[in-house]
Amino acid sequence: MATVKSKCENLDAEYAERTKTRQTELEGVNKALSFLTSDEAHDLFTRSVASSFLQTNEQAAKRKAVTAILRRASKHIKDPRFALLQARANSAVFDKVVKDIQVMVDKLVKEKDDEIELRDYCNNQFQQNRLGTEKGNRDKADLEAKVDDLAMTIKTLTQDIKDLTTAIKEAQVEMKRAGEDREKENKEMQITVADQRATQKLLNGALKALKNVYSFAQTASGRQPEFKKYEKNKKSGGVIGMIEEVIGDAQKLEAEAMKAEEDNQTTYEDFVKDTNTAIENMTKDKTNKSENNAKARTEKVETETERDEADGTLAALEKSTTDLHGRCDFTIKNFDLRQSTRDDEIGALKQAMSIFGGASFIQFLQKP
Repeated sequence: MATVKSKCENLDAEYAERTKTRQTELEGVNKALSFLTSDEAHDLFTRSVASSFLQTNEQAAKRKAVTAILRRASKHIKDPRFALLQARANSAVFDKVVKDIQVMVDKLVKEKDDEIELRDYCNNQFQQNRLGTEKGNRDKADLEAKVDDLAMTIKTLTQDIKDLTTAIKEAQVEMKRAGEDREKENKEMQITVADQRATQKLLNGALKALKNVYSFAQTASGRQPEFKKYEKNKKSGGVIGMIEEVIGDAQKLEAEAMKAEEDNQTTYEDFVKDTNTAIENMTKDKTNKSENNAKARTEKVETETERDEADGTLAALEKSTTDLHGRCDFTIKNFDLRQSTRDDEIGALKQAMSIFGGASFIQFLQKP
């Protein structure tokens, strides 16, 4: 009982306190109602509510106009970002929607500029690749022609060197043979001269003996021998005349042999001199042609390397052009359409932004 009594006393005290507080609240509320129900409060409330109502209706109309613009644009633009903006325009705060539209406008402007830059880059690269390919084909054709010329030069020089080698060998063989023939001729000349001199010596001995015999016979008889002076073999049939004629022929043959030897030696010396000069000239010519042939072979290898490099350059240009087609064909083919679409997108978004910014929107509401 004591506990209940104590608890009840506390509850009574709390109730009294709450009753006092509620009374104070009621007095305050009644006082506030007196202010709110006054004529002055009524006028103020009417203006405030009307303004709020009008503002709400204007915002709704703006949302409706912006949504209509985005909806019409999305029908032919087919950009999913417009559908997203429609959803935001219906629910988001104006500032947020305007910010989103501005972000999209900036993106579209950048996309447009990027496409223009890509189009210019592609056209420039296609032009450079075309010019590079034309130049590369010309260079390759020139190099191939040069390789062919060098191959022909090498072939000609190789044959010339072979011919000169053969000619030098033949000249050396001919000079050797001429030397052998000269030696043989000289030996024959020496034999002939020796034979003729021996014949002359022998006949002169016989002639001397005959003359001594005839001289002795004349002295012993005291009269001249009965024979005429020996002139020529055809006029005299005497032995002494015949011997003298033979001696004369031997002397003549010796002289002719000596003269022939001299002529043959001179001819041989001239031949050797001319042949040595020819061999020397052919050797120099062969050396020069060998050097030119070596240079031509080196140049041919270098030119073939340049030609292969030109082939590599052309292959790289062809691959680059193929890559450019894969990267650029769609943009270049659809450039005008995409640029026009970008302009339409940007125009629609700017219209929407102008409405949110306070521009007239009645005309948009009137459009279907």
